[in-house]
Amino acid sequence: MKSLYQLKNCLNENNIFLCFNGPFSQKLLVEIGELLKRKMKSAEASQTTIFKVFSILVEQSQNIIRYSADKFPGEKASEDKFMSGVIAVGLEQDVYFVTAGNKIKNAEVSGLRDRLTQLQNMDRGALNKLYKEQRKNGGSLNENAAGLGLIELARKASRPFEFHFEKIDDTFSFFSIKAVTKT
Repeated sequence: MKSLYQLKNCLNENNIFLCFNGPFSQKLLVEIGELLKRKMKSAEASQTTIFKVFSILVEQSQNIIRYSADKFPGEKASEDKFMSGVIAVGLEQDVYFVTAGNKIKNAEVSGLRDRLTQLQNMDRGALNKLYKEQRKNGGSLNENAAGLGLIELARKASRPFEFHFEKIDDTFSFFSIKAVTKT
């Protein structure tokens, strides 16, 4: 990108009205969420739509905070590291979309791809049943299970989410996921 103006135009061309790239924290997530809610209210989105988009934003941000392989140290040695990623929210035609991405280890790609594919192929009833089972088990993951956050993301989305893995090098890949909800 040659200029910030070009980046802004790229975001506009892709109907993105909110975007963040860098280290994430819970505090930042709260601020982004509040900004998103205010923006959607001013656009006269329904409370249901605002809730769904906000929930998708939270789930995708939590994924970055918990699982990104891109880490920045805290200011003090005793502080937790900040996990880095990118998240964007936009509106195209009749759907809001939230897309997020972060670096992960290549060794994690296969298992994550399997879990995401499993969720893509489930209908709403099966997703609700799986969600209840995972909650009953305390949200703990076994090798063949999808995490509560991913299940919740699939439940809130209006259609199956999209995902992609792009190999960076022999150690890392970039994982991206996009979920949409109707206005």
